[in-house]
Amino acid sequence: MDVYLDHNATTPVRPEVLEAMEECLRADGAWGNASSLHAVGRPARQRLGEARRLVAEALGAEPAGVTFTGSGSEAINLAIKGAFFAASPARRHLITTRIEHSAVTKTCAWLATQGAEVTHLPVDSTGRLDPQQVAETLRDDTLLLSLVHANNEVGTLQPTAEIGALCRERGVLLHVDAVQAVGKLPVTLESLQCDMLSLSAHKFYGPKGVGALVSRAGIELTPLIHGGGQERGLRSGTEAVAQVAGLAKALELALAEMPETAAHLWKLRTRLLSVRERLEAIKLNGHPEHTLPHTVNLSFMYCDGMALGLNLNLRGIRVSQGSACAAGQVEPSHVLMAMGLSEKAAHGAIRFSLGKDNTEEQVDAVVEELVTTVKKLRLLTAPEDIGKCDENCPCFVLTEA
Repeated sequence: MDVYLDHNATTPVRPEVLEAMEECLRADGAWGNASSLHAVGRPARQRLGEARRLVAEALGAEPAGVTFTGSGSEAINLAIKGAFFAASPARRHLITTRIEHSAVTKTCAWLATQGAEVTHLPVDSTGRLDPQQVAETLRDDTLLLSLVHANNEVGTLQPTAEIGALCRERGVLLHVDAVQAVGKLPVTLESLQCDMLSLSAHKFYGPKGVGALVSRAGIELTPLIHGGGQERGLRSGTEAVAQVAGLAKALELALAEMPETAAHLWKLRTRLLSVRERLEAIKLNGHPEHTLPHTVNLSFMYCDGMALGLNLNLRGIRVSQGSACAAGQVEPSHVLMAMGLSEKAAHGAIRFSLGKDNTEEQVDAVVEELVTTVKKLRLLTAPEDIGKCDENCPCFVLTEA
């Protein structure tokens, strides 16, 4: 068995994407410097412009609002740091949540050393942010709110449009980390009511090493990288045309196939969740409805998540305990802890992120292997109360001292 269920960490490059990239790398292709004015640079410049227009159209922006970056993390840094350093010193308040990706949390933590005041809003037990809390937290000196639209660990979707409307009423910028959403959900600047959104190609079957920050007109940012003035001065450095062409092709294909892919993933998700009918003491982490169609995070009580993941890997099933950026860490997931899970439940969590090429037969085989492996691992602890609790049991959640 060889089943890859870690698509939130990365996805394989599609053959069509690889072909588009190869066209830009061949000696008779668009291999030149896009900034060169001679004939060799012209094809590269043309491919760059085509990609920019496609991304802009897909996400509801003007081409001038698309800045290609080296990753989703760089796009996030450019959005938050760029806005902070371009703003008036009178607006130094930033808002985010307790379940953000480290690219957001560590950026905000660093900006706190540069004079920013950062508020981290809590979420409910499903990982959702209450818009009313946002309304009560916005201040006259609030500059920006950074929010992940689709959480990478549990899949929960935020009421982003409602939150965006609140921000617009108060003149506060909204940056959306849409890295896990773009290519999987129909999102635009307008539908999310946001000013900026970040994306990364390798999350939707494109290449690693390229992302983008998409901004509405009029957003002022201070660049992170200075040099030759590429990307309208926001991201200097010779453009990686092949990577950008790969991003554009992957996005084009993802959008064209989105309805069919989403329906397929919902079916696989339902089959995967059938494991709860076969095993006791399992909790679904995340919102049951407002969620990505392909992401399932389950806590298996009385079963160490790392041991479960390693055993599944030995059986050819590739899963993770959470964000790939936090791999190797012993601490429980900050996302699950922010949602109120106990440490035991957080340590027993596994993230399954399905892909378009997974099959029903594969998922059924994974369920069978899960049942067998979890039962074996639970024999190591053999608590007397296995089978006596469900996902509402206090075992799963933190209780007040």
